[in-house]
Amino acid sequence: MTPIAITMGDPCGIGPEITLKACADSRRTVPVVVIGDMDVLARANKIADTHLALRSISSVDQAKFAPGTVDVLEENGLPADLPWGMLDARAGAASFQYVRRGIQLAMAHEIRALVTAPINKEALRLSGVPYPGHTEILADLSGTTDYAMMMATDELRIVLVTVHQSLRTAIDAITTARVLDIIRLTHRTLQRSGLPAPRIAVAGLNPHAGENGLFGREDLDIITPAIETAQGEGIQASGPWPADTVFMRARAGAFDAVVAQYHDQGLIPVKYLGIEHGVNITIGLPFVRTSVDHGTAFDIAGLGTADHTSLLAALTHADRLSSGAPDRP
Repeated sequence: MTPIAITMGDPCGIGPEITLKACADSRRTVPVVVIGDMDVLARANKIADTHLALRSISSVDQAKFAPGTVDVLEENGLPADLPWGMLDARAGAASFQYVRRGIQLAMAHEIRALVTAPINKEALRLSGVPYPGHTEILADLSGTTDYAMMMATDELRIVLVTVHQSLRTAIDAITTARVLDIIRLTHRTLQRSGLPAPRIAVAGLNPHAGENGLFGREDLDIITPAIETAQGEGIQASGPWPADTVFMRARAGAFDAVVAQYHDQGLIPVKYLGIEHGVNITIGLPFVRTSVDHGTAFDIAGLGTADHTSLLAALTHADRLSSGAPDRP
């Protein structure tokens, strides 16, 4: 029985709590192991009132998946008094270690998918970890160069051309080659997910997709050539479409996915539909990885009130994507 691994995220955030809540939820039907700190999870077990037995294991093959029990791959070393809801370099370093171990297990095929609870980018930086977020860690440590972030709900699929960088630098990073790569990757991913001829909309960068050059030439000179090349390869890509309407059209069924040019352009419509239902999927990796569509929520960490719905959805998506598919997105 090959399990899915859940990394518990930043120890100071809501990750440990929602991890245990997801494990305790009766809707969870897949075997899991948790990668994290036993002491932090024990504290989370109390505040979340999950009443789970925490069982320390040193390798995946020791997991028993017993009812009411969580098998924990220990990555200890955090102080017992680590405060909830605070930025801490030790927490940032620990959250990186959890993800790194998860990647190692996935690459060794000891787990069939990796689900990640939220980490904190500032805590990573404080700890000296040279990555801005999960996506970059996963790509680098798995040796992946052709990858992207997909945000998915039951109503929308969004794939990002640029991710965690300033808007000023993101615009410079939007090149014809990059847009084309993302269109191709989105096409392959959707095909492997069961859509033989996916319809891919490409969002414009400027208002009204540049209005034929009136509001900037990026849509004409950079994005349009990528779409035309993709069309020449038989991909059903179209656009660039004005970003203020393309997501609504995709939600109504006109498109199977939207390629968005930068972080907020793509994530705002997804999160507006309900952050608790959104799932972050890193496409292009040699293994399945999904995550929550929210952050560490330091303001409510330690209160026992965090909603685990997004993590449960991420677990469900990971199960579907890794359940015997011949090619994994």
